[in-house]
Amino acid sequence: MRAALLAAAALAATAGCGGSPPSTESVVRAWSQALNTDDNERAADLFALNAEVVQGDAVTTLRTHRDAVRWNSSLPCSGRIVSITSKGQTATATFVLGDRQHSRCDGPGEHATAIFRVVKGKIVLWHQTEATAPPASTA
Repeated sequence: MRAALLAAAALAATAGCGGSPPSTESVVRAWSQALNTDDNERAADLFALNAEVVQGDAVTTLRTHRDAVRWNSSLPCSGRIVSITSKGQTATATFVLGDRQHSRCDGPGEHATAIFRVVKGKIVLWHQTEATAPPASTA
């Protein structure tokens, strides 16, 4: 009985330790889902402090959680993932744009592509790139 209790205690002590961070792809999917449900707080939670956002020639540093909430809130479109590829800490996702609950999308039905770099479960880089058509087999 004592051995069983010790084994159970050891298992409980290690259950929350040493877990690996979520995959890059799962972070991108969680961000997209939060954005699509207008949960800007949850979307912002996925960004690291001082994350960089690149859109065209503009580079924005999200220094605080509040900055990340504001930036996510400012996005006019939702985005349904139609393709995603990832390798290590980097993922490229293509979205079909649509309206958000609080705003009309300026390009509904168009494709948008972004590159994400994720470190320890947090987005450290969000880089909008030229939209690419998704491959025949989509996510």
